[in-house]
Amino acid sequence: MKDETVGALRVERDKTYLDCTLGGGGHTGAVIALGGNVVAIDRDSDAIDYCKSHITGNVTYIKGQYENAVSLLRGAGIERIAGAMMDLGVSSKQLDDPSRGFSYRFDSPLDMRMDKNQKLTAADVVNGYGPRELADILRKYGEESFAKRIADAIVRRREKAKIETTGELGKIVCDSVPYRKSGHPAKKTFQAIRIEVNGELKGLYDAICGVFGLIEKGGRLAVISFHSLEDRIVKAAFKEFATDCVCPPSFPVCVCNHRATGKQISRIKPSDEEIKHNPRSESATLRVIEKL
Repeated sequence: MKDETVGALRVERDKTYLDCTLGGGGHTGAVIALGGNVVAIDRDSDAIDYCKSHITGNVTYIKGQYENAVSLLRGAGIERIAGAMMDLGVSSKQLDDPSRGFSYRFDSPLDMRMDKNQKLTAADVVNGYGPRELADILRKYGEESFAKRIADAIVRRREKAKIETTGELGKIVCDSVPYRKSGHPAKKTFQAIRIEVNGELKGLYDAICGVFGLIEKGGRLAVISFHSLEDRIVKAAFKEFATDCVCPPSFPVCVCNHRATGKQISRIKPSDEEIKHNPRSESATLRVIEKL
């Protein structure tokens, strides 16, 4: 949904925009093509190196996590931005690189780290977490209805030998759950473990609030989410920005003095044509809010 996202920002020449999730650089490149300047953040050094070799224009690259966007930008001497975008979750480049261990499509080492310098890996989670903790993660981050069954199967299997590859984990899940009409049986499990390894949801709400606070009046924040867990957080943040009073309904008068700082602009789902050319976009939701 690159065109919809960048189009929603209404890019102006020579103004500065923040790409909180650089990835393959599609959004950054599109803003540059429209004459904007970009500050691009990513925790993955490979993503930054790749984009440096492919994108020409006024781009400032910063290695870090979007939950630290405010301090990262201020460290670069930037106090205000004209707009920002966040494309949540794992990037296509990470999914398609077998060595990164994100996908059940390859038989590769269990890794799933977005930042290869961090210590915790998917192998640590799969082989080190207890059955209850594993089930909780699968249920919470994967919304997996067979969480306990899968967790128990993982524990039984690792008692015989350490689970080291994505192929091994995928087979354990497939052997543990009933047939599913749509989607790979291991999709939810891999999503849950990936989110746990990278702490993807822990700082998301605060990150959205921090980034929105940097945007100048009339600027916009565009966020793409790929599953309900992310979208609920984005939706809640946007609702707070766009609401005057946040007092409990039982209060007879407002005592919070909260005033809306944003106006929700749109909620966009991918077109049939987009899904045809990019099947991974099918679950995407783009939400856009404007700074008042």
